Amino acid sequence: MIHCGKKHICAFVTCILISASFLICSWKDPQVQNNITRKIFLQATTASPASQLCRGKPAQNVITPLEDNRTFIISPYFDDRESKVTRVIGIVHHEDVKQLHCWFCCQPDGKIYVSRAKIDVHSDRFGFPYGAADIVCLEPENCDPTHVSIHQSPHGNIDQLPRFEIKNRKAETFSVDFTVCISAMFGNYNNVLQFIQSVEMYKILGVQKVVIYKNNCSHLMEKVLKFYVEEGTVEIIPWPINSHLRVSSEWHFVQDGTHIGYYGQITALNDCIYRNMQRSKFVVLNDADEIILPLKHPDWKTMMSSLQEQNPGAGIFLFENHIFPETISTPVFNISSWNTVPGVNILQHVHREPDRKEVFNPKKMIIDPRQVVQTSVHSVLRAYGNNVNVPMDVALIYHCRVPLQGNLPRESLIRDTTLWRYNSSLITNVNKVLYQTVL
Repeated sequence: MIHCGKKHICAFVTCILISASFLICSWKDPQVQNNITRKIFLQATTASPASQLCRGKPAQNVITPLEDNRTFIISPYFDDRESKVTRVIGIVHHEDVKQLHCWFCCQPDGKIYVSRAKIDVHSDRFGFPYGAADIVCLEPENCDPTHVSIHQSPHGNIDQLPRFEIKNRKAETFSVDFTVCISAMFGNYNNVLQFIQSVEMYKILGVQKVVIYKNNCSHLMEKVLKFYVEEGTVEIIPWPINSHLRVSSEWHFVQDGTHIGYYGQITALNDCIYRNMQRSKFVVLNDADEIILPLKHPDWKTMMSSLQEQNPGAGIFLFENHIFPETISTPVFNISSWNTVPGVNILQHVHREPDRKEVFNPKKMIIDPRQVVQTSVHSVLRAYGNNVNVPMDVALIYHCRVPLQGNLPRESLIRDTTLWRYNSSLITNVNKVLYQTVL
């Protein structure tokens, strides 16, 4: 028996004994123990910052497979251009994925709201079983969700689902005028010299950011990318799509057992548009061996100002692709120090193939990202703004690659030295990069 001299001391000790007994009993009863743990967890989360209120497992990678292994989530973006929705960029099997739900984490209390998603598989799937998709959910009223989980069912355990931060929720002022999106770098890419020349040409023309969805590249190319990342020009988005799907290096399906074309290029392009929607005035969709060369203007900024003034309301500007075969060269600008660098010297390739009237000439684009909903590689699928086909006398795409008309004699090609207008600045800038990375 415990004797107490003062009533409040006795009351205190009694409380301790009762609490200890309750905890001992609770330890023996798993159900009670779980309830206590859950209550402590809820109390802890209530006291946490808003971003920690949301349950689920934070997504760690750019490509996140769902448990059905038929749905792959890239990233969700807030989109209020028509109604208040979360648009999730993803990849789905066009037949097997019938139903998905968005599990919103509402602020400021972290409550979960579940709504059924609309699955919009992009029309340009080119026969592959998997394609780019928008997974779109209306956001609930009186809720400003910061995170969302995607699940096949409206029922389940939120703690077991991957959790994604919803990007673009806060309006921002443009940090850059032009962002180039390159997707995807694969095949142990090692065209180092041409890549450096392209990036330096982009910078001369007015680009501040180059976003690259990188699957793999050579060790030497890694050194160059590291330099540009540290410089602030390049942003690398890891793109290990072949860890999840059997990828094709072709754009069309040929019954070879592959799942998706050209390393998921279309999905990457759409993600790049939304990723840069609030931070870049224009987004340029082209490959690393392509440069949009203005003929009437010194740079892209003056060119786009002129095009927008002539085409009010336009948001998509398409430029003709023209092949400058790497097999036809000129001895001009044969810079000896560049000869040890793997890749093509574009300054030596100034002969372009003539147009073939019976063959579609693909285009690449400069777009206002806020006017685009869905894009393919050579055209926009859904948009609010008008399209403009930019005349060839205003600008063209310099595309230095293997020839498409390989049997043409040299005299049938068109000599076009537009690129040489930039030769002095380009040579100086390329040398600076080479001496800091490769040479």
